[in-house]
Amino acid sequence: MRFGLFVPQGWRMDLVGIPPQQQWGAMLDVARHADAEEGWTSVWVYDHMHTVPEPSEEACHEAWTLMAALAATTGRVRLGQMCTCMSYREPTYLAKVAATVDVISGGRVDMGIGAGWYEHEWRAYGYGFPGAGDRLARLREGVDVFRQMWTTGTATLAGEHYQVDGAMCFPRPLQGSTEGFGGSPRNGIPVWVAGGGERKTLRIAAEYADATNFDGSPEGFEHKSAVLAEHCAAVGRDPGEIVRSANYNVVIGRDAGEVEQRLADVSERYRRAGLSEEAARGQAESLRTQPLVGTPEQVAETLQGLERLGMTYFPEAAFDTSGIELFESEVIPALGG
Repeated sequence: MRFGLFVPQGWRMDLVGIPPQQQWGAMLDVARHADAEEGWTSVWVYDHMHTVPEPSEEACHEAWTLMAALAATTGRVRLGQMCTCMSYREPTYLAKVAATVDVISGGRVDMGIGAGWYEHEWRAYGYGFPGAGDRLARLREGVDVFRQMWTTGTATLAGEHYQVDGAMCFPRPLQGSTEGFGGSPRNGIPVWVAGGGERKTLRIAAEYADATNFDGSPEGFEHKSAVLAEHCAAVGRDPGEIVRSANYNVVIGRDAGEVEQRLADVSERYRRAGLSEEAARGQAESLRTQPLVGTPEQVAETLQGLERLGMTYFPEAAFDTSGIELFESEVIPALGG
């Protein structure tokens, strides 16, 4: 099993209390820590403009600007987003941006891509909020554009949502002549199709994805994996070519008391960001019910069970370096990472 972590970019209000002039340094410290520790294979960002669980005036840094900065300041780990919203940028432009960042990074970019969901953010930025069918159709057409531009250097598409006429992408990504992330001979930047929609999203994943990211509960992960395999059979693809992953909000402590203290710290951070007492407490309580909350032994046991179900990649959400260090010293070795 391979492990990645998210830099604290603010979307989950994880930069509260850090002055703006120090926020990039806080993000870079986490990324460079991962770059220096062999147990981590990647660092990740979110593609959002407004914070959750509700929009606020707290910092939320833009994903692809961070991708370029991380490409220039790290040297080993892969760089991804979980996940880029297709409709926030034209796919031709996004393919060009990703190719440029891939060159800057020396060929270390993973393209996480999805249909998008955060309605408040969509409307606030003037994107409207089309129905799920239209958002998924844009996802399918956009991924088609990516593949064309990255593998041939040009793209043409007379789609329902995107009309492309010979858009060029030079230089192509450095990964354009290497094996795909999942071991398949698929040229270009590895594509992670995120989301668990069983009728359309996982079908798109079966057709185009090098990797997926969906439900991280043991039951949900097993079910989504089975649905993905059915779609792969329908399109004539080996499901073993596709990496299956999930991401979690990890709350880890050496004992139950330390876990409780970390949950209390989460609640306090949300209060400082302006959430009501009830809402801040609710955020901590929602974390309590997630799969990877507990001691290193408990977290490792859960991940070992998921590994037996076929999970091979796991990005961890990073909120403080002590939790990261505990995870890498006691959990990663237990999983053979």
